[in-house]
Amino acid sequence: MKFRTDPATIRGSIAPVVTPFTAEGAVDHDALRGLIRWQLESGSHGISLGGSTGEPSAQTAAERITAIRTAADEVADRVPFLPGTGSAKLDETLEITAAARDAGADAALIITPYYARPTQDALYAWYAAVAREFPDLPLVIYNVPSRTAVDIAPETVRRLFADFDNVVGIKETTKDFEHFSRVLHACGPELLVWSGIELLCLPLLALGGAGFVSAVANLAPAAVARMYELWTSGDQAGARDLHYRLHPLVDLLFVETNPAPAKWVLERQGRIPSGYVRPPLATPSDAAVARIRDLLDQGGDLTAGL
Repeated sequence: MKFRTDPATIRGSIAPVVTPFTAEGAVDHDALRGLIRWQLESGSHGISLGGSTGEPSAQTAAERITAIRTAADEVADRVPFLPGTGSAKLDETLEITAAARDAGADAALIITPYYARPTQDALYAWYAAVAREFPDLPLVIYNVPSRTAVDIAPETVRRLFADFDNVVGIKETTKDFEHFSRVLHACGPELLVWSGIELLCLPLLALGGAGFVSAVANLAPAAVARMYELWTSGDQAGARDLHYRLHPLVDLLFVETNPAPAKWVLERQGRIPSGYVRPPLATPSDAAVARIRDLLDQGGDLTAGL
């Protein structure tokens, strides 16, 4: 938890690592450790686990907690660790967040509660309850309306940021880029904003964003981290070049529901023993595999590093 007391240092490419499963469907902790080691060797600036790419809704709270402990142990304070700890239930969210705090997480990524479609006042109350429970743990709101059916408004983010010192940022996974700008305008540059939309990662930096939590880092971690580093060093042309070179891998991720295509590639590359995804997801269809192979031919050079 080296970065917990100074969350403003949590910047760059925060890799949202997939949760590897065995071919029988159990969480594969050895494979998880291997993926984290590869991310760190590739230059990722932080590690996340348990966001949408990690299939959290298909796991029990106990499984998520054990995986968080494994990841925290492997990260070992070398880079910031931001696990996803939210769920559709407040008691479960508090349970997993407490475990992440105790495991040494630097911040917790709290998804907006899904399916219920709460009002903005209800969203404020939800995050306020979590913030009061963990006053010394930095909290990052996770806005992903395509999966949760609710969009947290910029004004609600502003209220939370103003009222709770430990609400430090937001991961915006919405294709409405105007939303990014309005959140930053409402809260000011002190709010840490990360993009969870791959093709908006680089544009967000121009608005003052802190970085990105991009699923494509599962396939090309060195390239995604380098894109951030080139931008911050002033090489905008180099950053744009990587942005466009990553396009085929971005498309690959979503040939079918993420993370099934990424896991298929990672298994073929020998980075995980099995590409198993838990129901209701399924491994890619034959037609999807053909498309994945085509996109790998276009952008696969970046999966080997830089």
